[in-house]
Amino acid sequence: MIEIDGSRGEGGGQMVRTSVAMATVTGEETHLTRIRENRPTNGLSKQHCAAVNAVAEMAGSTVEGNTVGSRELTFKPGTDHVYDIQMNIGTAGSVSLVLQAMFLAARNHKKRLSVDISGGTNVMWAPPIDSYQYLLFPLLKKMDIHADVKIIDRGFYPQGGGRVIASLDPIDKIKPLDIETLGELKSIKGVCFSQRLPDWMTRDMMHTCGEALAKYGDVDFEVQRTEGDSRGAGIVLVAEFENGMLGSNALTSRGHSPEKAGEDAAADLIKEMDSGATMDVHTADQVLPYMAMAGGRSGFSVSRISRHLLSQMDTLESFLDVKFGVERKEDIYRFTIAPGDNNAAVHPH
Repeated sequence: MIEIDGSRGEGGGQMVRTSVAMATVTGEETHLTRIRENRPTNGLSKQHCAAVNAVAEMAGSTVEGNTVGSRELTFKPGTDHVYDIQMNIGTAGSVSLVLQAMFLAARNHKKRLSVDISGGTNVMWAPPIDSYQYLLFPLLKKMDIHADVKIIDRGFYPQGGGRVIASLDPIDKIKPLDIETLGELKSIKGVCFSQRLPDWMTRDMMHTCGEALAKYGDVDFEVQRTEGDSRGAGIVLVAEFENGMLGSNALTSRGHSPEKAGEDAAADLIKEMDSGATMDVHTADQVLPYMAMAGGRSGFSVSRISRHLLSQMDTLESFLDVKFGVERKEDIYRFTIAPGDNNAAVHPH
């Protein structure tokens, strides 16, 4: 049984999600203790429980301790392959974080996985679902991983009520991805969205964002105005280069005006572009597990090392034969991922 100390490193929900996903992939029974011990609210949240349940359903796994507030969890992976899953996280729990765990857990699925999931699509402290559509999935495609997501309804905090339908084709061999340099900037695209809010909000967001990015050329904006249960607005930016992509995003809120959201998303993107990084720090977390299972050496550079990234490395080393290297080069950190021979295809069942 693999023992995971849930208070180590970043000590948050990511460790829980990655652990149950990798337990499913490797077939290893896993025991997590001290879950989120260093957080203001200890133990599992509703969203974490939803992710664990979803991953368990995919393989007919059994779970002990998957209740809100629980600090200990035992996950016994099953050998079933369930390909169609419908689930409602409830309120504004992050759809993208639950999908992150499910897609990783589907490494050995032999047919297309289809997930109809409701919850929060654009919420604080979680990747916006748009970044999967325009940034993460295009990068995974370079690794021969084909995923897709369609936004049916958007869900904002606190009501949620968003719904997406996501799919993942069966993954065969994962191609390594080594981005040493990004190359020339090809385009900057933006998705500016609002739900049940006045039109001027998206206009103001695009205006300040476009002004801040003017020296890089025009931003190709797509505006999405929707009706739904919840109310909110935000922006997602993706800079596409010859060899890779960088992204940023921002949401509006009472203390964060549309002008400020536009400015902040642009400033974050400019910081990443000027840093010399070849992957933004949030996307790096999400791509790392696939690199750890690839059939060869991968690499990228980030402008800073997040605790999430360190935590992800720590968790992956518990399940896989993989060596991570990190080297500081001027102001950026170059990561290398060297999977062992037995990781090229992780097929325990």
